[in-house]
Amino acid sequence: MGDTPVHFNILSDQTVNFNTTQFPWVNYQDENLNISIPVFSIHGNHDDPTGAEGLCALDLLVASGLVNHFGHSQSMERIQISPILMQKGNSKLALYGLGSIPDERLYRMFVNNQVTMLRPKEDQEEWFNLFTIHQNRSKHGPTNYIPEQFLDDFLDLVVWGHEHECLIAPTRNEQQLFYVTQPGSSVATSLSPGEATKKHIGLLRVKGRKMNLQKIPLKTVRQFFIQDVVLASYKDRFTPDTPQVTKKVEELCYAKVEDMLDEAERERLGCPLTPEKPLIRLRVDYSGGFETFNTSRFSQKFVDRVANPKDIIHFLRRREQKEDIKDEFNVDYGRVLKTTAVEGLRVEDLVKKYFEETEKTVQLSLLTEQGMGKAIQEFVDKDERDAIQELINYQLEKTQRHLQVRGVTTEHDIDEEIKRFRDSKKNTTEEENEIQEAMNRAKAHRLERGDEPSRADLSSEFADVAMDSNEESEALPPLTRGRGRGRGRGGRGQGGRGRGRESKPAGQGHSQKSSASTQSRSIMQAFQAPSQRSSRTKATVSYTTDEVTIDDSDDDISSVMTAARPPAKSSLSSSLTKYSSQSQSKSFRGVTFDDSDDDDDEDNLFKAPSHSSRK
Repeated sequence: MGDTPVHFNILSDQTVNFNTTQFPWVNYQDENLNISIPVFSIHGNHDDPTGAEGLCALDLLVASGLVNHFGHSQSMERIQISPILMQKGNSKLALYGLGSIPDERLYRMFVNNQVTMLRPKEDQEEWFNLFTIHQNRSKHGPTNYIPEQFLDDFLDLVVWGHEHECLIAPTRNEQQLFYVTQPGSSVATSLSPGEATKKHIGLLRVKGRKMNLQKIPLKTVRQFFIQDVVLASYKDRFTPDTPQVTKKVEELCYAKVEDMLDEAERERLGCPLTPEKPLIRLRVDYSGGFETFNTSRFSQKFVDRVANPKDIIHFLRRREQKEDIKDEFNVDYGRVLKTTAVEGLRVEDLVKKYFEETEKTVQLSLLTEQGMGKAIQEFVDKDERDAIQELINYQLEKTQRHLQVRGVTTEHDIDEEIKRFRDSKKNTTEEENEIQEAMNRAKAHRLERGDEPSRADLSSEFADVAMDSNEESEALPPLTRGRGRGRGRGGRGQGGRGRGRESKPAGQGHSQKSSASTQSRSIMQAFQAPSQRSSRTKATVSYTTDEVTIDDSDDDISSVMTAARPPAKSSLSSSLTKYSSQSQSKSFRGVTFDDSDDDDDEDNLFKAPSHSSRK
């Protein structure tokens, strides 16, 4: 806030750009506010809109006049992204934004051509197109990310949020011919390798079709250093049979931590704003017969020197995989005990992989791979023992009703109709709703029986309280069965929400023997025939084309812009046309990118020549 005038104009219809708020206009044009630097923001996955009115934490700042919230899509079936059109002198900027949406849903909408971007019909090649997005960039599952190839090819620069690793230097996508910058998180939120890169912010300057991104290092961020130590690679110093090997391993770790502290001290010289105590993480692979040492005693040596003394050492071990033994008399034990790194595979991914590789004779005919994967995930991760059975019952009931309506009688026609009915729901919102309904049924039956919520649900309440590693390694003391829901890539989970504790109805308990017997159920037992168990049922935007007068000069405007509230519909210099994200027509413009970090050439930031086409 301040008295400095804002030198650019908003040309687009603000009632469309900010259609989810009761203040549908840019804040610096509000006659009750004095804004000198307007802030435009999309929402992320930790502040996504919720409730009947679709409100989020960002709306509090909007109501206070501090932030302009855009990129909020209210439709779950189709997304139409309308840009905020800005102009200063001869430079025109089209600001596109899309707030956080569950990755699987957005992935499906891109595949089904349900994401559309609007473009100005006139002078399309004069606009610099900037797109801000908050989704998974790295692949965390078959559809749990957004490939860059899904985005439109007319974009010039994509600012990618959500990912925590700082990759702020723009990289060119050679297929779509746009640049992508990933600023990353401003502080380390987990002790993972993606957070160890130096933190920066970027200052983007745009003039015409030229851009310059200046990297600005953050000087108040706490330093973070991480190293990996594989004990098996130090055969010249010790082996598992060496006397006092545990003491020698501890001495090696002590030396590694000291080296990282020395490096932190050197980097901190000349930066008085940097916190004195750094974050240190040493990941020790003790595979091959080594023993661990007391980490609490080790941490006491660095209490006054590091910010995370309790989390300095993280032990991990590689999982042993046995190969098929064809000759039981001549066994190559070196190959049998071959170790491979622990991979963070998810249950639903394994289910999908199984049905992709298996024979056609054993493919699913009633359920979908997505539904089966979700049910097994609930069974394994959250101990929802009725998840698989309820999904089968629900789909069976729905398929039977469908066949009755269609009037199918012959066996061949029934098989064909079931297959057609199943395929019609694949990757649709209807399929997601059916899966969720079946999971709700399973949860309701658990509550009716009075079972305690699973340990995974209870532990997830505290999953994000303490800073911890996102590593998918095998921890030493397996405290709980549940798993934390974090997104790697520098960290971030799909939502990071804790699941609340469910109350147990009074007077409904089970003995320890009964509880133990139900806990020992296998997944195969959940596939009992319905006859063996009792069936359970549960009671377009229009734009005006009025003429707008704009100052063509790039010189500073001496007079202060009149701060008055705009009318309900602001005028627009050019109408917008739909541009599908899957359109194949390409019109390449010459966007010059200057990645110089020199601060001395402030008066000649856009010195690179313009080109007529992308090469």
